[in-house]
Amino acid sequence: MNNGCKKYIPFQQITLPDRTWPQKTITAPPVWCSVDLRDGNQALIDPMNLEEKLDFFKLLVDVGFKEIEIGFPSASETEYEICRALIERDLIPEDVTIQVLVQAREHLIRKTFDAIHGAKNVIVHFYNSTSTLQRKVVFKKEMDGIVDIAVEAAKLIRELTEKEIAETGMNIRYEYSPESFSGTEMENAVLICDKVLDALGATPENKVILNLPDTVEMCTPNTFADQIEYCIRNIKGRKNAIISVHPHNDRGTGVAATELSLLAGAERVEGTLFGNGERTGNVDIVTLAMNMYSQGVDPQLDFSNIHHVRDVYERCTSMKVPPRQPYAGDLVFTAFSGSHQDAIKKGVDYMKTHESPFWEVPYLPIDPADVGREYEPIIRINSQSGKGGAAFVMQQAFGFQLPKAMHPEFGTVVKAACDEAGRELMPQEVYNLFSKEYLEVNFPYNLKAYKLYEENEDEEAENAEGGTAVHFEGNLRFRHEDHKVSAVGNGPIDAFFRALEQVNIKDYTFVAYQEHAISRGADSKAVSYIHLKDPQGKDAFGVGIDSNISMASIKGIICAINRAAK
Repeated sequence: MNNGCKKYIPFQQITLPDRTWPQKTITAPPVWCSVDLRDGNQALIDPMNLEEKLDFFKLLVDVGFKEIEIGFPSASETEYEICRALIERDLIPEDVTIQVLVQAREHLIRKTFDAIHGAKNVIVHFYNSTSTLQRKVVFKKEMDGIVDIAVEAAKLIRELTEKEIAETGMNIRYEYSPESFSGTEMENAVLICDKVLDALGATPENKVILNLPDTVEMCTPNTFADQIEYCIRNIKGRKNAIISVHPHNDRGTGVAATELSLLAGAERVEGTLFGNGERTGNVDIVTLAMNMYSQGVDPQLDFSNIHHVRDVYERCTSMKVPPRQPYAGDLVFTAFSGSHQDAIKKGVDYMKTHESPFWEVPYLPIDPADVGREYEPIIRINSQSGKGGAAFVMQQAFGFQLPKAMHPEFGTVVKAACDEAGRELMPQEVYNLFSKEYLEVNFPYNLKAYKLYEENEDEEAENAEGGTAVHFEGNLRFRHEDHKVSAVGNGPIDAFFRALEQVNIKDYTFVAYQEHAISRGADSKAVSYIHLKDPQGKDAFGVGIDSNISMASIKGIICAINRAAK
C-alpha cells in the first residue's frame, strides 16, 4: 500500500483525564431500539416489501423489543405504506412504541405527521448532520447555521405534536440525533443538544431522547466512551434527556464501542439483528444482548430460539448470517481442534458429575441449549481433531461412552479416515468407522452359537463356596471348522476364557471392562468395552453389544482377540 496511509488524518482525542467509565460494569440492559426496518432495510440490495416488513416487525415484537424504528415515511410511498399498514391493521401492541425517522426539513416533517396519525405510541426521531467534515464539504455552513436548522425543526415538531395530541390523544415522544456526532467537536455537540432540548420543552417528566450516533466509526471504542461521558457531564439539560447511542461498525469494533458507551452512561441502544446496515453495518444487538447474558445480566430480549430469529432475518432480508457470527453462526459452538475438544468433553463430563448451578465448560461461553442449539454437535471431526473428539461424537450422537484408554486408538482410526477423505467427517461416518472397526469383526474367530446359564454349585464343585457357577457353551468357527467349546467359571467372563483355552486360545490377560445401556425400553441393549493384553503384552480393545450384558462382554472379548490376531 506504499505510503497511502499518509493521506489520512488521525482522529483527535478529547481531553478527559478524570474519566470514570473504566471502573464501571454493565449490570442492567439498556432500552433497546431496533432499527432493522429502517437503517437495516435501506442497506439491502433489494429492500423488504410490505409483507416482509410486517413479518420482521412481528419477529421484533416476539423477541421483546419495545421500541422499533419502522422506517422513513416521508422518503417514499413504500415507507409511508408500512407505517399506515401497522396502524390501520392494529398490529402494534399496546406496550410497543413505533419510531419514525425524518430529516430536519419542514415538508418532510409534515408528511411524517400525516403518516403517524392515529398511532397510540410514537417516537418522532429527527436529525441533521453536525460533523466538522459535513459542515465544510456538504452544507458549507458554520455551526450557528446547523443549530438553527435543528431548532427550527424542533419548534415545528413540538407545534404539530401539541396539535395531534389535542385532536387524538396520541402519545408522542421526541428524539433528536446530531448525525455524525462522533465527528463533531464535543463543545458543538453539547451546544446543539442543549438548544434542541430547550426548543422541545424537555422536562424530567417528559424527557427527550438524545441519540448520539457513531454514524461513521472513526475512533477506538475508548474514545467514543470518552465522548459520551463528556456530553453527559456537560449537557445542561442532562436531567431532561435519555442518552441513546447508535453505533456503526466501520472499524469492526461497534460492539465494543457500544459496551463502553454504556459504561460511560448511555441508557439506550439503537441497532439491528446480526448487525445489518450501511457499509459494515450497525451494531449487532444479538451479540450485545448475549454478551450481557453470558455475564449473568438478563438482556430482556428473547433469543432462546436463535434458529427461528435467523431464519426470519435471512428470509426477509436475503442476507446470510456467517457461520462464525457470535452466538448464531452454524459453527460458533463447534470445536475441530483436538485440545479444544478434549477440554469441552471434560467440561461436559464435569457438569454431569457435579451439581454446580454455574455453567463451567471450557471454550463455550454459554450453554448452547440456551439459544436452542442443544441438538447440534458441539464437536465435529476433521484432520485437526484430537483423540477425544471422535469419542465425544460417539457419546453425543449415538450414546457410546468409550473408555478413555480407547480414545487414542479410535482417534487414530478416525484421523486416518479424515486425512484420506480430505474433509470433515459427519457423525454417521464416524459411527460407520466405529462399527467396521469394532462391531463387524468376526475373523479369524467367529462365535456362531453360544449359551450361558447358571446353577448352584454342589459339594463336588472345585470352588464350592456357596456361590453360583456359570456355564458357557458355544460353537467357535475358525480355520474353516466348527469347534464346540464349553466350560464353567465363577462368572461369564471367567467361563468364556476357560472355554477358549480348550482350543488353545490363551495367554490373554484381562485388564478392564466397562459397560452401559445404549437404548431404552423393550429393545434396550448393553454395550461392553473390553481391554485385554495379548500374548505379546500389547493392548487389545473390543466392543460387544447384546440385550444380555453378559453376552455383550463375551462378544467384546472375542472382538478384542480378533483385532489382536488381525
